[in-house]
Amino acid sequence: MIRTIPRLAAILVAVVGILLGVLAAGLPAQASTSPSPSASAPAGGGAGSITAVPTCAQTDTTGCVSGTLRDSDTNPVAGVTLTLAPEGGAPVATKTSKQGVFSFAVTAAGKYTLTLDDATLPKGVKSTNGTERTPTVRLGALAPAGFALSGTVSSKETDSNPTGTGGIGRLWNQISLGLLLGLLLALGAIGLSLVYGTTGLSNFAHAEQVTLGGFLVYVFGIQLGVPFVLAAVIAVAICALTGTVQDRLIWQPLRRRGLGLTQLMVVTIGLQLALEYLYQYIFGGGVRNVSRTIQANTGPLNITPNAYVAMGISLVVLIVVGLLLTRTRIGRATRAVADNRPLAAASGIDVDGIIRLVWTVATGLAGLAGLLYALVYGGIAWNTGAELLLLLFAAVTLGGLGTAFGALVGSLIIGLVTQLSSLVLTAQLRYASALLILIVVLIFRPQGILGRRSRVG
Repeated sequence: MIRTIPRLAAILVAVVGILLGVLAAGLPAQASTSPSPSASAPAGGGAGSITAVPTCAQTDTTGCVSGTLRDSDTNPVAGVTLTLAPEGGAPVATKTSKQGVFSFAVTAAGKYTLTLDDATLPKGVKSTNGTERTPTVRLGALAPAGFALSGTVSSKETDSNPTGTGGIGRLWNQISLGLLLGLLLALGAIGLSLVYGTTGLSNFAHAEQVTLGGFLVYVFGIQLGVPFVLAAVIAVAICALTGTVQDRLIWQPLRRRGLGLTQLMVVTIGLQLALEYLYQYIFGGGVRNVSRTIQANTGPLNITPNAYVAMGISLVVLIVVGLLLTRTRIGRATRAVADNRPLAAASGIDVDGIIRLVWTVATGLAGLAGLLYALVYGGIAWNTGAELLLLLFAAVTLGGLGTAFGALVGSLIIGLVTQLSSLVLTAQLRYASALLILIVVLIFRPQGILGRRSRVG
């Protein structure tokens, strides 16, 4: 059975590569005409929220510094003054459009200083990741510049903008964003649920694999210039490998020493904190831009093409994982280990091998979720995983601890509730809705929607 593990891992990586390659030819073409989402979203903005394209056109002699400003409810923030200055040169100022988009055309390559005038931000809106950026501009290329904003534009200003974010249009936008967030959460939650099902361990470090996936695609795709599809496949493969290494060097030895689940959970908390601050030390406290293009919303869901790609990849990968769990011998063995580990071992199943495979697949799926999250929201930050951790646990608990399909159902519900709650709650409180669901489920149905009572207690 162990011989089949590399084969299944290769199948999953190949599926991801093929799906990412669907728009491989289209992504570079978009770079010259539709600049990409700003990285403000990871700090609380919505996904796929760009509704207009800056006027700057990249040519062999012209580069662009572009981005967008959106509040915590994904409403565009118009009329904000930004200033771009070359080293030792005169600054140039512009204001964001009605769609929150700003753009600068430059004719000399080099490092520039981009400053946001926070005094021009609407009342109740502020920058959460500083007001200065230092993009390095290359001629013929786009330099995305993201500012993360918190707070919301007043309802009067929101209703007067032409983006359709008021009333029914805004409700539909939030439902679309909720489905998108739910599918991305599902990629991470299924792995978290499988690890719990086979080992009984609640892994608090799991969300850091999501962050790792985003940073890896940033390193390979942006810093090293590897084509995005290849960079994404490399990122997923490395994340999957970290799961194998973790189990081999940490979790298997601790299991054999007979450590209790509480002790193991404390180890995961320590690992989560160590990884989180390691990311901050290496990549800094700002958002690292991954997407090179700003795209216009389109289609029935009114989201960007990157968001549609992310939803499609998530759906297909989730279907493949479901088929592997239900239709293959190793999938049935995985479910047997989750149901009764001693009985599975007595039946001749290599329990350690199955657990290692679960760790490998779980971290690979989390890495895929992270790179898709970074692609859709424009970038990744050192604390992205920490922000998503509560949502992942709420999804797993709601769907049923240890049940992969329950994690999918729970993720979709949590994604929708989180986004829809922003219609009545402030940005700082919308994630609290997931915590409320978590508490209610634990009180009235601790086994979750698809869980069994025997799994709890």
